[in-house]
Amino acid sequence: MAKYTLGVDYGTDSVRTILADVSDGKEIAHSVFYYPRWKAGLFCDPAKNRFRQHPLDYLEGLEKTIQETLSKAPAGAAKEVVAISVDTTGSTPVAVDPSGTPLALLPAFAENPNAMFILWKDHTGTAEAEEINQVARTWGGTDFTQYEGGIYSSEWFWAKILHALRVDPSIRNAAYSWVEHCDWIPALLTGNTDPLTMKRSRCAAGHKAMWHADFEGLPAETFLVKLDPLLAGLRDRLYTETHTCEVKAGNLSPEWAKKLGLPETVSVGVGSFDAHIGALGGEIKPYYLSKIMGTSTCDILIAPNEFFGEKFVKGICGQVDGSVVPGMVGLEAGQSAFGDVYAWFKKMLTAPAEALINRSVLLDDQQKAALIDEISDKMIPWLSEEASKLEIGETGIIALDWLNGRRTPDADQLLKGAIAGLNLGSDAPGIFRALVEATAFGSKKIIDRFVEEGVPIEGIIALGGVAKKSPFVMQVVADVIGKPILVASSEQACALGSAMAAAVVGGIYPDIASAQQAMGGGFEKEYTPVAENVRKYQTLYEQYTKLGEWVEKESRVS
Repeated sequence: MAKYTLGVDYGTDSVRTILADVSDGKEIAHSVFYYPRWKAGLFCDPAKNRFRQHPLDYLEGLEKTIQETLSKAPAGAAKEVVAISVDTTGSTPVAVDPSGTPLALLPAFAENPNAMFILWKDHTGTAEAEEINQVARTWGGTDFTQYEGGIYSSEWFWAKILHALRVDPSIRNAAYSWVEHCDWIPALLTGNTDPLTMKRSRCAAGHKAMWHADFEGLPAETFLVKLDPLLAGLRDRLYTETHTCEVKAGNLSPEWAKKLGLPETVSVGVGSFDAHIGALGGEIKPYYLSKIMGTSTCDILIAPNEFFGEKFVKGICGQVDGSVVPGMVGLEAGQSAFGDVYAWFKKMLTAPAEALINRSVLLDDQQKAALIDEISDKMIPWLSEEASKLEIGETGIIALDWLNGRRTPDADQLLKGAIAGLNLGSDAPGIFRALVEATAFGSKKIIDRFVEEGVPIEGIIALGGVAKKSPFVMQVVADVIGKPILVASSEQACALGSAMAAAVVGGIYPDIASAQQAMGGGFEKEYTPVAENVRKYQTLYEQYTKLGEWVEKESRVS
């Protein structure tokens, strides 16, 4: 009988599960569940950079996708599942009670956004992040940001926690501990949600919570109290040990085995972040940059431990031993908005049309809905087609991609985007092309920083929705960075990466490298830079850099 693993991938908008054959990684079946509360815009306020997700969206998605995936599989497949591994967005923490139950699942907090998972893209903790940076540099002890690129971000664990504690006394009084999304799901599946004993992810702890073996765990209590007395005692209610993705968290609990129709013998792996586990699914290897290109980008690179020694790479999102592949240092960078930039522009164009169509007396409700859906579906492809007809530099428009702040290099979530060079002849395709070029320039900034810091980039692997669906965007990125880009074949690289990790957790393979070799899907396409375009983009890149320097300077003044 064939053996299988389940890879569960929690993204920003949805959760997807795949059933993979461990012999070759072939996807046997899959299912996708879109979070209904998130889709309705509940508990979020984009104008305030507040993005929260209700744990019920996660719970419903977990049960539905696994059940549906197994229902599509060959008869008897459920009995041959050996392991499950999970990846999620991050840092996406939640306040929990002593039992490990997210506060939002308690009646008193069911509608309180501060009791929900604080999504990775939530930037309400910008002031707290700045305080963390200031205290880390001046308090007189260890700089706990040194393995985080030297700059702590509002997208990360401690900034989010401190903000929630400060603004909401009810959370302050009820929160016993805090748990990352990638830690909560495996804990739930194994029946051990105790915050003090559940196994915590090395990936999440190292990249987002300033955990490091040199610190004997998380930042010292004296540092946390110096930051704010509200954090007193919390360190003891969190964790000291962390675990890599090939470690078993436990077996499937009787409750969840019954819900999912799986044996209790199924092993559950320690969780990880989507980009890091996706790099496994995309067959990352040392000194190759894995770019997950979706709503944002997350760029992952691995290198042997001995390459770094005491070297700290500045301005990135952490360097963590074992965060991607055990025995290798994982480095993370990324852009806070990538596909989100295009989605913003699309909404700018379609929202007025949608409002006017809904008011039309010429169409019935069914026709209105159909027309709105058609415009929405065709807007980005049309913009891409028209923008591709423009010559590089033809419009004179230069854009800045910081619409959701800047993640890397040198995190600053208070920075804003910009569009310069507009005139009365500027049109939607021209602006769209400038936005695409801006996201590509942002990608080049990351690569330049790695190289400046002495980390070579020997190749680039792309995965995610943009990489699979947007040839125009991918060619622009290749031309801007001046390097070929391989696109991973798997439609679900993150879920496949989790399935690979699960194959090690379940004892099928001895290590991650063996699982990758057996289960990898290879590459479907390569985008090669056009030499003339590379030269032309260098000029625009210099203009992008100058615009960014000016915006950053003016932001500091204001």
